[in-house]
Amino acid sequence: MKFARITLSDRASAGIYEDRSGPAIEEFFAARLAVAVDWERVLIPDDRAGIERTLVRLCDEAGCALVVTTGGTGPSSRDVTPEATIAVIEREMPGFGEIMRVQSFANVPTAILSRGTAGTRGRTLIVNLPGNPRAVGECLPLLLPAIIECLDHLGHPRPVLRA
Repeated sequence: MKFARITLSDRASAGIYEDRSGPAIEEFFAARLAVAVDWERVLIPDDRAGIERTLVRLCDEAGCALVVTTGGTGPSSRDVTPEATIAVIEREMPGFGEIMRVQSFANVPTAILSRGTAGTRGRTLIVNLPGNPRAVGECLPLLLPAIIECLDHLGHPRPVLRA
């Protein structure tokens, strides 16, 4: 199964600090899925056109079943991941963002500032996560059952969870 993770960060892509959120995504899936995942790894700046091109490439050319983004979901002017995602998806799945905000709000009241969404493009599910490892660790467990179900509906083999 082929998945991709995209970290959107001006500073991490410039080498100012290390990307920890992207690896956290891989670690989450490695600990929970019994199936091997072939990962595409991307680290790019917060640039809408670049994000859109990358999403299209990973969906249409690389054939990823799942693309998980981290970063660029906040209220600042450089946070454009949701706009880029909405521009390339065919079907929006707002429940992903809604559940992340509701559940995260209990721990972090500013979680309601996150604008992440999800949707499908062809046979690919794209999910936007916040841009820090702690948030990745809080959000992915909430989403995993829906991710597995969605991949099944999109015609991919249903990922088996570790016992």
